[in-house]
Amino acid sequence: MTRSIAPLIVVVEDEDHLAQGLLFNLQAEGYRTHHEADGDAALAYLLSTQDPIAAIVLDCMLPGSDGFTIVRALREAQHYTPVLMLTARSRPEDILEGLEAGADDYLPKPFDLNILLVRIKSLLRRTAWQRQQQTSTSGEVESTEPTSEYHFNHRTIRFDALELIAPNRTTHLTLMEADLLRYLTDREGQIVPRKDILEQVWRVHEDTDTRAIDNFIVRLRRYIEDDPAAPVHLQTIRGIGYRFLANP
Repeated sequence: MTRSIAPLIVVVEDEDHLAQGLLFNLQAEGYRTHHEADGDAALAYLLSTQDPIAAIVLDCMLPGSDGFTIVRALREAQHYTPVLMLTARSRPEDILEGLEAGADDYLPKPFDLNILLVRIKSLLRRTAWQRQQQTSTSGEVESTEPTSEYHFNHRTIRFDALELIAPNRTTHLTLMEADLLRYLTDREGQIVPRKDILEQVWRVHEDTDTRAIDNFIVRLRRYIEDDPAAPVHLQTIRGIGYRFLANP
């Protein structure tokens, strides 16, 4: 009987007392762990290791490459391992930059350990759903999870599989990208204020410049528009927010 290998969680954190606490509690939950305290060393490890990584807990401020640089490099290298970014409570702009860079979730410091563990379990569960959807698509095993899809303009958003399928391309989505697309498509035709996106999708309640999400929207347009420079599906409503139209 083959014994299953525990999921590997990589912790990238330069505060030693915090890192050791995370490692101890993750191991107590049954995970394998690997720790890096330097951004450059962490990126080199993440890009080179052959050991499958289940999730990454990534501090945004590190010696060497910072967390934003690391997550961008991973996504550019087509590494889609879920990333939970740790941010400073007083810097909501860190949250937005992390999401724009490709992080899947965030947690502000100081944080409750139980919340961090729940967030990690959620990331792993979504990854399991994605694999199950891919297995179902290949015809090997029938998925037990209901398919959650949205169709428009010859495109399909597969929310549980974290994919956007276009005629000539399939784009992998982060959890936050999928959550924002779901929020917008659920309100098809309605004007969605930037403030609602910050509070309801990204859980950013602090005062911040809501225009900071515009770069994130620009990236989504590259996925869903025939001409991202002249968007027809994901429209900007000047001074308010955005509106999604399936059939403009």
